[in-house]
Amino acid sequence: MYPCLYFYFFKPNSCFWAVHFPPLVWSLSEQIGALADQHIVHVACGESHSLALSDRGQLFSWGAGSDGQLGLMTTEDSVAVPSLFCFRLIQKLNQQTILQVSCGNWHCLALAADGQFFTWGKNSHGQLGLGKEFPSQASPQRVRSLEGIPLAQVAAGGAHSFALSLSGAVFGWGMNNAGQLGLSDEEDRESPCHVKLLRTQKVVYISCGEEHTAVLTKSGGVFTFGAGSCGQLGHDSMNDEVNPRRVLELMGSEVTQIACGRQHTLAFVPSSGLIYAFGCGARGQLGTGHTCNVKCPSPVKGYWAAHSGQLSATADRFKYHIVKQIFSGGDQTFVLCSKYENSSPAVDFRIMNQAHYTSLINDETIAAWKQKLSEHNNANTINGVVQILSSAACWNGSFLEKKIDEHFKTSPKIPGIDLNSTRVLFEKLMNSQHSVILEQILNSFESCLIPQLSSSPPDVEAMRIYLILPEFPLLQDSKYYITLTIPLAMAILRLDTNPSKVLGEFAIFNNWWSQVCPKYFMKLVNLYKDAVVYLLQGRKTFLIPVLFNNYITAALKLLEKLYKVNLKVKQWNMIHFTFLRFPILWTFRKTTSCGSCIKQARGQTLNAGAAPSGGGRGWGQQVGGGRPAKKARPSVIQDAVTLCSYPFIFDAQAKTKMLQTDAELQMQVAVNGANLQNVFMLLTLEPLLARSPFLVLHVRRNNLVGDALRELSIHSDIDLKKPLKVIFDGEEAVDAGGVTKEFFLLLLKELLNPIYGMFTYYQDSNLLWFSDTCFVEHNWFHLIGITCGLAIYNSTVVDLHFPLALYKKLLNVNPGLEDLKELSPTEGRSLQELLDYPGEDIEETFCLNFTICRESYGVIEQKKLIPEGDKVTVCKDNR
Repeated sequence: MYPCLYFYFFKPNSCFWAVHFPPLVWSLSEQIGALADQHIVHVACGESHSLALSDRGQLFSWGAGSDGQLGLMTTEDSVAVPSLFCFRLIQKLNQQTILQVSCGNWHCLALAADGQFFTWGKNSHGQLGLGKEFPSQASPQRVRSLEGIPLAQVAAGGAHSFALSLSGAVFGWGMNNAGQLGLSDEEDRESPCHVKLLRTQKVVYISCGEEHTAVLTKSGGVFTFGAGSCGQLGHDSMNDEVNPRRVLELMGSEVTQIACGRQHTLAFVPSSGLIYAFGCGARGQLGTGHTCNVKCPSPVKGYWAAHSGQLSATADRFKYHIVKQIFSGGDQTFVLCSKYENSSPAVDFRIMNQAHYTSLINDETIAAWKQKLSEHNNANTINGVVQILSSAACWNGSFLEKKIDEHFKTSPKIPGIDLNSTRVLFEKLMNSQHSVILEQILNSFESCLIPQLSSSPPDVEAMRIYLILPEFPLLQDSKYYITLTIPLAMAILRLDTNPSKVLGEFAIFNNWWSQVCPKYFMKLVNLYKDAVVYLLQGRKTFLIPVLFNNYITAALKLLEKLYKVNLKVKQWNMIHFTFLRFPILWTFRKTTSCGSCIKQARGQTLNAGAAPSGGGRGWGQQVGGGRPAKKARPSVIQDAVTLCSYPFIFDAQAKTKMLQTDAELQMQVAVNGANLQNVFMLLTLEPLLARSPFLVLHVRRNNLVGDALRELSIHSDIDLKKPLKVIFDGEEAVDAGGVTKEFFLLLLKELLNPIYGMFTYYQDSNLLWFSDTCFVEHNWFHLIGITCGLAIYNSTVVDLHFPLALYKKLLNVNPGLEDLKELSPTEGRSLQELLDYPGEDIEETFCLNFTICRESYGVIEQKKLIPEGDKVTVCKDNR
């Protein structure tokens, strides 16, 4: 923030000095000997307390501590006389490498190398970002609501705070009485809130005043918001602004530095060498030569230049000041300059210094760690490496897609990372020369990173880890399925609704999984497909069945998510490849018989997924990802894995085998039930009530449809589960399977005959579809359904000349124009021509309205496709 009584600076010999300004009447400078042994690289000041950061990441504090702003776990001041300094190391942060610090009036912020963010001090307005339940804090506390986000900067105002991510996401919290948080209102916030209006502006730097805020964009634009009573927003007014608003007077100028004092703001434009100031000037802090307030950016008086090249040969070079950096605090302004002969370019706040923000994992840091571990293989060195490797924030910021600043577009549609660079780095780490680092990464992933992944990430930038981790080659090693691969699946499944949508869930088509390349997607699919096979093959090695069930269920549920994403992607013609052709049934039979598996899982799966009569309807629904099966009542220990709940993992052959096995089991149950009842009837001497263990149908060839209707109507659903035997009256043939097949062939041929008017035959495609009008009762359609179900149930192949659209309707999938082309190619092509017609004269060319004509037994009927369709002409907009 800003110093009110002291200004600290460094001399070339690295000594640390202080300048004392008692109400600007006199000044006194003295070297601070207490920190002589420390190499201080940064200092931050509040209203009456100060922090100093050393090059080793240690933090020292002194000054007033009545609100805990010193972070010393006490509210006592650590200085008795203003001119004497008593420095204290903040012990709670001693295990952290601090990179940034910032002070508000009575609170402090600190950013550590591993991405952890700490706050302490006064929390009267929520400026610590810890939530409503936390009072003022006398020791540093982690702000967990921002964990996982790679932070580039932290900034404190009077009683408000900001954090900036590497991809330009701005988060604000604390006092908001004048709109200084930029959240479109004046309500205080106790936790970090995303300033959505700045998301697309590519923000790279933030500076805070007492009740106003200024941000700098990568293009050199300046936005301000908050209190404007002194003109400190630069909008040519004294009004407050609750939304970020660009300073129009600076448009056209590329600003590279900004700095906020208590009620004034500065901006530096290197192209002209000018420093602009606006806001309160009562104490001369604007440098304009006046002590009045300024509402618009005005040049600071003086001879300024950004570098020596700006000075002409005729200019008096030695009277110019080469600007290095501008500072502003309280009611003061400072400009750090260099001499002409030793000048260097001015600091550009838009160029982020990697040493000051969340540590990244790349070739340079890997090489540095390798050297450190070889030279100092001690606990402190290892802990420092593990802290970085265990940080989701560090990984999330390490592989940004920087081409045309793509990572600034990070959103639920764009991950903003370069997965290819992730893959390259992991491949390098697999080299034997990096074995020590690889071991640390493995341990960090297993013990810290994956188990601690949040179910509710604070921002999309915190979700990149879910795309990065699958690139780690050891996830594909079966030795780490239990410790890495399956826990990652569990972490993904734990995600709340909105984060799940980002990866790939519900009806969002352009989520992250659908944006990745097909190679990555298939690798993810194969990873969990192989994990399922591994778990099934090693099932007997699991001493606790619940663990096995949890592991395999997690892998299958993740595969189910991927399957749904793939369906959507294929629907939009984005990825063209088969999802799974996976003979898992054979693998499963190696550990337990297929029949016993289904029998054990029937109550949980098959009864919910397959119809008790008809044999195959429920399976059809599940195969297509239609309505979900009803949830089964959970058992205490589920010894059987309900693979049937995930039909997409089976190929056609496996599904056929599963249906046949299920039918055999249901038949056996029905037969056993009938036999048991017959035994009971014999014991009660009532043999006339005995029931046949078979479903016996007596039919006549010359009245096949009527007899079939009669026979099937007198049997219950339980009877339909029994093995079928057909007897043709007047024939002595014993049904060993052949008579049944002949029965189905003749019956369906009769039912599907167009002469009954139930179906319309399309000559172009040789397919059938339901007729608009028919002469038979509707129970005939029901008979067709039962007949098809009985045929499948009794392992009989039936020839049904229906288009794919029928099966789509059974699965609640809407048919499209392609389905019409399959059934009626001529109509389909004509409609396609209507859609493809490029001209504007559709009405004159096609002369169509929303009606169709149908011929019914020689009579042409006009049918309206929509209400009043005969009055609505087909045009370009409604075609």
